[in-house]
Amino acid sequence: MAFEGLTERLQNAMKKLRGKGKVSQSDLRETMREIRLALLEADVNFQVVRQFVKTVEQRATGAKVLEGLNPSQQIVKIVDEELTKMMGDEAVPLNKSEKIPTVIMMSGLQGAGKTTTVGKLALKLKNEQNARPLLIADDVYRPAAIEQLQTVGQQVDVPVFQLGTDVDPVEIAKRGLAQAQENHNDYVIIDTAGRLQIDEKLMGELSDIKKAVNPDEILLVIDAMTGQNAVATAQGFDETLDVTGVVLTKLDGDTRGGAALSIRAVTGKPIKFVGQGEKMSDLDVFHPDRMASRILGMGDMLSLIEKTQKEYDQKQAAELSEKIKENTFDFNDFLDQMSQIQKMGPLDEIMKMIPGMANNPALQNVNMDPKDIEHIKAIIYSMTEQERTDPDVLNPSRRRRISRGSGRPVQEVNRMIKQFGQMKTMMNKVSKGNMSGMENVMQSTGMGGKLSKLAMKQFSRKMKKNKRRRAKKRKKR
Repeated sequence: MAFEGLTERLQNAMKKLRGKGKVSQSDLRETMREIRLALLEADVNFQVVRQFVKTVEQRATGAKVLEGLNPSQQIVKIVDEELTKMMGDEAVPLNKSEKIPTVIMMSGLQGAGKTTTVGKLALKLKNEQNARPLLIADDVYRPAAIEQLQTVGQQVDVPVFQLGTDVDPVEIAKRGLAQAQENHNDYVIIDTAGRLQIDEKLMGELSDIKKAVNPDEILLVIDAMTGQNAVATAQGFDETLDVTGVVLTKLDGDTRGGAALSIRAVTGKPIKFVGQGEKMSDLDVFHPDRMASRILGMGDMLSLIEKTQKEYDQKQAAELSEKIKENTFDFNDFLDQMSQIQKMGPLDEIMKMIPGMANNPALQNVNMDPKDIEHIKAIIYSMTEQERTDPDVLNPSRRRRISRGSGRPVQEVNRMIKQFGQMKTMMNKVSKGNMSGMENVMQSTGMGGKLSKLAMKQFSRKMKKNKRRRAKKRKKR
């Protein structure tokens, strides 16, 4: 993720406050100095950093905070709230027209990922709103731009309107919109031309397209890796077009991420979406509060739950639950579970959404290489159907054959089979009630249904009840 360096620096700054019964003015000043340096190093706008530090320091200086029972936690809470406020408080939805189609005009410099984002947004609208979008190829300058959009359209199964490179972009936009109205498309997404830098010709053309189609939404696509230039780009486009929102791309790349923290504060324009991957499904609604939690290393459970619910097959989850109860969970089921997890994205990114796991020293030593899963799958694919459904038959000779078939060492095959056995034993304990209530939590996080406070309360209550029961048994002995 883009904020790994910032997260580590902020956590180190807060670490000095932990365990202190009282935080002195000197402690606070030192912490704020570290936070200021961390934000500047992450390429956050200087004016934004100065105002942020000033606000946090003013809020944290109150006697109630400095002399609180846990002052470090209270200061972390203030930093979290101010980070959220800096990025916009809450998610901002797309503007929507009262009558179809809703017109979305995409703008941005070359190389920001605009055309790919057009496809990602179209797919998101299809999947989440059952919409019928139309894409308009309005970049007549960049070589192969129209072909690229057509390829993207084929990937997401969305039609593309194009008139080639010899027609004026304003005319293309108008005729594309007319076709969308005739075909009753819900959304029109216009892929406009970009430049290597902002110039008068580009801005004039975009302004003319805006007047011609009167878009409901003007989204500016910005590459997060451009740092401070991202803020300057946002200001330049906004002055001419009055953009309604920003899409931040390549947030998963090797970037310091300061653009995300600066754009809203400097321009007042909300970040509506973020692109964090190469797949067409890798476009997420931007939630400032969740992003602030991730930056501070506190995880992002809500996004993890949403991702799990979106990718996890509910029918398959119900069948899995029954198999666990009946203790018939086998390697075929294990294979299905790995495929479901892979759909959710890189394992290290998933782990960092869990509170406390971002920059956790234990996580640093865990090898999250996707090849490991492929190796496990190769081992299972090399088993016969009998071996997959009845692991007890896996004697040494069978394991050697599986090793040869999968191209993995025998030791690795043995280790995987042992780990599978341990996992199955744990699942069996859960199903028998030895870890009563855990099933509610498993179901709530994607193995069937929404996360609810009731499930968590049931889990906590039952665990406490079991603990008291075990304590009574020990006393009787």
